[in-house]
Amino acid sequence: MKSSNTYICIYNCCKYMNVEGRIKTNDPLPLKQRSIIHLMLINNDINERINHALKEFGVSLQQFNVLRILRGRKGSPANLSTLNERMVTKMSNTTRLVDKLILKGFVNRIICPTNRRKVEISITSKGKKILKEMDVVMQNVEDDLVKNFSTKDLELLNQLLNKF
Repeated sequence: MKSSNTYICIYNCCKYMNVEGRIKTNDPLPLKQRSIIHLMLINNDINERINHALKEFGVSLQQFNVLRILRGRKGSPANLSTLNERMVTKMSNTTRLVDKLILKGFVNRIICPTNRRKVEISITSKGKKILKEMDVVMQNVEDDLVKNFSTKDLELLNQLLNKF
């Protein structure tokens, strides 16, 4: 068992985020539990910042992800299965995401006349144009999110995250 001094050090040494303070507990958390909660809180903060940045464009993070996947296909359409496989956040409602993007004019859906189950999605020129604008905003958000990290820090962070 770790001494209470170890927990107090962990509790007091976190300069940028006091996990215990964020979850409103006075009791120091065990290191493993604190680490997982810390990752979850950071994930929420990152998602909140990104969603806020994308709000001005009227798209969600998942819709942004679909647009980037389609742009990355360089004119080749993708089916729903391909989109779902490549999504950062796996979800079962890819069809609904695509439907919303169609309504905004950012993507097209092409149904194969000989096999109605075969549906292909492609990004429109309007979708490419808005995505270019989103790229600038997202770059600024990403730069701000990692402003306290050196390149070496980011490489180490990625190595540590790869252990998961």
